[in-house]
Amino acid sequence: MYILGISALYHDSAAALISGENIIAAAQEERFTRKKQDSSFPVNAIQYCLEEAGIDLNCVDSVVFYDKPYLKFERLLKTYIAFAPRGFGSFKKAIPIWLKEKLFQKNMLRMELQKFAPDFDWKNKLQFAEHHLSHAASAFFPSPFDDAVVLTMDGVGEWATASVAIGRGSKLEITKELHFPHSLGLLYSAFTYYTGFKVNSGEYKVMGLAPYGEPKYASTIIENLMDLKEDGSFRLDQSYFDYCTGLRMTNEKFATLFGGPARKSEEDLTQKHMDLAASIQAVTEEVMLRITRSLAEETGIPNLCLAGGVALNCVANGKILRDGAFKNIWVQPAAGDAGGALGAALASHYIFHEKPRATHEGKDTMQGSYLGPSYEQNEIEERLSKVGAKFTTLNEDELIERTAEALADEKAIGWFQGRMEFGPRALGGRSILGDPRSSSMQKTLNLKVKYRESFRPFAPSVLTEDFRDWFDIDSDSPYMLMVADVKNERRKQMSEEEESLFGIDKLNVVRSELPAITHVDYSARIQTVHKETNPRYYDLISAFKKKTGCPVVVNTSFNVRGEPIVCTPEDAFHCLMGTEIDVLVVGNSILLSDEQDPSLRLDYKKQFELD
Repeated sequence: MYILGISALYHDSAAALISGENIIAAAQEERFTRKKQDSSFPVNAIQYCLEEAGIDLNCVDSVVFYDKPYLKFERLLKTYIAFAPRGFGSFKKAIPIWLKEKLFQKNMLRMELQKFAPDFDWKNKLQFAEHHLSHAASAFFPSPFDDAVVLTMDGVGEWATASVAIGRGSKLEITKELHFPHSLGLLYSAFTYYTGFKVNSGEYKVMGLAPYGEPKYASTIIENLMDLKEDGSFRLDQSYFDYCTGLRMTNEKFATLFGGPARKSEEDLTQKHMDLAASIQAVTEEVMLRITRSLAEETGIPNLCLAGGVALNCVANGKILRDGAFKNIWVQPAAGDAGGALGAALASHYIFHEKPRATHEGKDTMQGSYLGPSYEQNEIEERLSKVGAKFTTLNEDELIERTAEALADEKAIGWFQGRMEFGPRALGGRSILGDPRSSSMQKTLNLKVKYRESFRPFAPSVLTEDFRDWFDIDSDSPYMLMVADVKNERRKQMSEEEESLFGIDKLNVVRSELPAITHVDYSARIQTVHKETNPRYYDLISAFKKKTGCPVVVNTSFNVRGEPIVCTPEDAFHCLMGTEIDVLVVGNSILLSDEQDPSLRLDYKKQFELD
């Protein structure tokens, strides 16, 4: 039985195809269209999934959309009525779009699906899953647990902004919900907006900025914006926000409370913005810890699964892991709306079709989240030749040796191998790599390769057998969704002058043996690398370890600021030609930047809309 899951029309559209319990393929539409967080119907992602399975749409038994548009429309209308006459301008803009495109999604889906197969039996095969059920299914069913508490938190689905479900075997039942407008995701997005970053993409920046500040405003947030209970449930005082009725997240009352207007994009960051970031991060962690402690005590279940956009807050995830209320934690790597496509398909298989489920000796079924397109070596060479690339093709041993040597020489490496990752993290399939021992690598990658803010940290990929020697964490983190501290014995002693620094001045202090991946609070967002899921990446890090004694490399996503992660060999070559990447490795082909035709150079600084 083939089941196709679809998420679309809000942000981060995606498609996922399963057959039984096997995940065949999953990908975000943005990777194909090169439009960041593309919300359009995922034509390309669907086509890829079908091609990966070698089928056409008529072979698919069910197509499942990841939420229920009528319930969303109900929430929209009831919200505008509740706040009327405020928000009429927003209402006037939203309603025509709903009436034209979103309210009649079933008809739109029918038309789009019939483009793939004119006689597709949509009346019997098209299904809808509620938004938070899709999230919960994406977290529980691929997890390694027979039973688990499933916590999902995001901005908003239909009505729910957070939900609790209990998963047992092939059963998954939502038992609690928090409803709009009370939302931890929207609260975090309000501070994303107020600190001058783009909502739905800049939340990562707020999380990365937080360690430069002090949580001076945390009590202000809890005492004024929230009514926070001991179990983590809360209500938000809507008089400070505009997201229910307006086209912005916060209002003048919010600005007065925090001492001034929202920062404009690209304005200089001040210590105040860093303190605001630290404060909302601290509040988020407090809310999540209260919820998880309460759920652990209430249920007695030792396993926790997480999904929804808030579950991408890897700092909070790390705090929950260390807190120990739950013995085991598993986070869906595509925790945001893209993962809803996979969750919708899995919900259909296990819940709607009532199929049995088996777990696999403590292993998840995400296949390392390597679920996107891959390219054979002959196709790679053909594609690179067509775009004018100059490359050398090596055998595997030579390729690993030369790449490890380039890493040890502090070169920035574009690394394009195997299947593309599903979700927002590059995990060694579409990555930019560097030497973590270099004190200049973070600045080089941020300013010369990624073209993004200098304060943003980079993540380490570490061999799974070595991670406990370098980081204070006791469990695997294969999807880069847990933050832990660099071990004390790996840290550098700082001078009194360095200890006294504040804000962005902390950036250039060497804090450990791995300065390129050690954030200013000694933390790192860890990816543990396993030979079973990514053997070539594992072999590369092993070769680097043999040369240097270090089993860690810098790993950041293969893209520049505002660009989706690269999908094709051509995307990778264009990124090479638009940045200061030194070496590109695509399959078994290696390309040196200084050997390429200079007439093919691109200006990537202005190529993509800023995130």
